[in-house]
Amino acid sequence: MTSFSRPLLALILGQISLHSCMAGVRMAAPLQALNQGLSPWAVGVLMALFAAAPILLALPAGRMADRHGYHRPLRIAVGLSFAGGIVAATTSHYAAMCVAATLTGAGTNIGMIAIQRTAGRMAGDSTERMRVFSWLGLAPALSNVVGPVVAGALIDLAGFRTAFAVLMLMPLAALFWSRSVPVEVPVRLPKTGSSTQASWDLLRSAPLRQLLIVNWLLSAAWDVHAFVLPILGHERGFSASAIGTILGLFAIAVAAVRLVIPLLAHRLTVPTVLVGAMLTVAAVYVVYPFMHSAWLMAACAVVLGLALGAVQPMIMSSLHHITPQERHGEAIALRSMAMNLSSTVMPLLFGVAGVAMGAASICWFMSAAAGAGSLKARRIESS
Repeated sequence: MTSFSRPLLALILGQISLHSCMAGVRMAAPLQALNQGLSPWAVGVLMALFAAAPILLALPAGRMADRHGYHRPLRIAVGLSFAGGIVAATTSHYAAMCVAATLTGAGTNIGMIAIQRTAGRMAGDSTERMRVFSWLGLAPALSNVVGPVVAGALIDLAGFRTAFAVLMLMPLAALFWSRSVPVEVPVRLPKTGSSTQASWDLLRSAPLRQLLIVNWLLSAAWDVHAFVLPILGHERGFSASAIGTILGLFAIAVAAVRLVIPLLAHRLTVPTVLVGAMLTVAAVYVVYPFMHSAWLMAACAVVLGLALGAVQPMIMSSLHHITPQERHGEAIALRSMAMNLSSTVMPLLFGVAGVAMGAASICWFMSAAAGAGSLKARRIESS
């Protein structure tokens, strides 16, 4: 088994520091909007903005990571996330929340691209990559415990402004942990015409396109849960702490399955895991709207977390397997763009559907899409 090195630990802790801030703001900002009497459409716009800036910044961030390594992108990521936290803590105006969502989303994404590229270079083969990305996958999972749970508890105890003030301090810890990550010597990347066009040329690879489609469906399933849980919880009269706890249990399930994957990596295949995950997602979203107890919703969230938690190590391992090593940063950026485009567009559609048909219809549509997508996942190349 791959040794759990100090640089890998530093990458994990650095991502936790960044992602916890964004996860907490992403949970608290929609609740604040709902408490102000805003519509599901306004909540959808707010949720979409967490992914809007990363769509534009992903490719430059990927090329920056390829050229400069880990540290320069990380410093930029921390600065953006900290600024977003300041904006959220300063005012409760809806426009300010939109700015905070944009800044924290951009910072987390720039940091994630640099972290994933650096982690991929620590692995020597496909099984080792599964293990490395399983360990690394603990970071967003744990962040989705720390951020929402801390935010929910502080909202109930001291209000939204205090919660945002605490969240804005979290990204600063990433600078401390970065000292354990080796500094790379900056490299000059070859120029092959337009750098943007060169990046899009990667999509000529059919396996990469197929992988991105499956990744998009599973990312949408994650976004559905983040969107419908605050709405369903609000309708059922759950407290902010209860909603935060459900999100936290979902994240614990994600972390738990990623702790198991390194032990079983030599026995797992990418298609089997992806198909199983998509069928489980389909089943959970059929019954989720019928759960009126916080504990029953939490049970569904745990099963959903186990399914979606197993996905990222498989996707990232396959991505590195089918992409040239010198272009891993760009490939990760393309995946990030696809995920964040989904996270921008889908909440807007969720908002429309929520107004027109209710949150339950969103769950059932996602169930049908995941079931159909399992057929595509069967054809993913195993790394």
